[in-house]
Amino acid sequence: MDTNKRAKAERKKASDFPQELLNLLDSYVHGGIGRRDFIAGASKFATAAVTATALVEMLAPNYAWAIQVPEDDKRIRTETIRVPSPNGTGHIDCYLVRPAAAKGEMPAVIVIHENRGLNPYVKDVARRFATAGYMALAPDGLSSVGGYPGDDEKGGALFRTVDGAKMREDLHAAAVYVKNRPDSTGKLGAVGFCFGGGVVGYLAVRMGSDLAAGVPFYGSQPAVEDVPRIKAPINAQMGELDTRINAGWPAFDAALTQAGVRHEGHIYPKANHGFHNDTTPRYDEAVAKEAWRRTLEWFDKYVKA
Repeated sequence: MDTNKRAKAERKKASDFPQELLNLLDSYVHGGIGRRDFIAGASKFATAAVTATALVEMLAPNYAWAIQVPEDDKRIRTETIRVPSPNGTGHIDCYLVRPAAAKGEMPAVIVIHENRGLNPYVKDVARRFATAGYMALAPDGLSSVGGYPGDDEKGGALFRTVDGAKMREDLHAAAVYVKNRPDSTGKLGAVGFCFGGGVVGYLAVRMGSDLAAGVPFYGSQPAVEDVPRIKAPINAQMGELDTRINAGWPAFDAALTQAGVRHEGHIYPKANHGFHNDTTPRYDEAVAKEAWRRTLEWFDKYVKA
């Protein structure tokens, strides 16, 4: 389906698909199965009117749905910058968004993408932060391989070619950069989705008190033995149906409590992995809005204050 037709297509919800199919999608997106196996699995749910290939297309991201803050919005200023990363892949390209009317120093937020690179959805999230009064930096972990290629499936393939340890060094370099910019207050919040949610935990461990707050969305948790190094207040956002990620929450919750780290964990009923990503049917509008409200409140309290 071409872009214009997809933009006009009726928006589907998670409830329009069998949960088994959504679980199959989760396995495919996270590398558990390949595209051929995904299509083969989807064929179980195909009908005379809707083929397996059509089902896959329906579940694919539609970025026309995700534009809440346009690039040319007069409230913001955007630019692309390159941050050196000598301990990583050499550099990381980042999308920087600031409030247009801001004067002086601003609180900063680093926005970490899913396992497909800096796609339009994540860039839009960065713009949303700018309209809320933050300087937002969204780095592209695929910078060393040419950056996000304009297609999530290709982005996922590229993602698997980048050395994970070096990519984390790149993302850490981006976090240090935006925290130390002369127009930053020096207070940094970190938010991430899926892979990016795991990176929030990594940054919390790595940066200690240099990170002011973290909000991981359905991200894997740090090792329990590393939790005492975390000083940033953590507010985790999870979907009830995302059992793969949720399995690690009880141990993480207990370790944070034992370490005296201020934290909250919210598991939203009937929500899937990826519930905040408003480009796919897994998006849950009510849950996404509630999680976003909690995110802004957390950062307003610990980063902006």
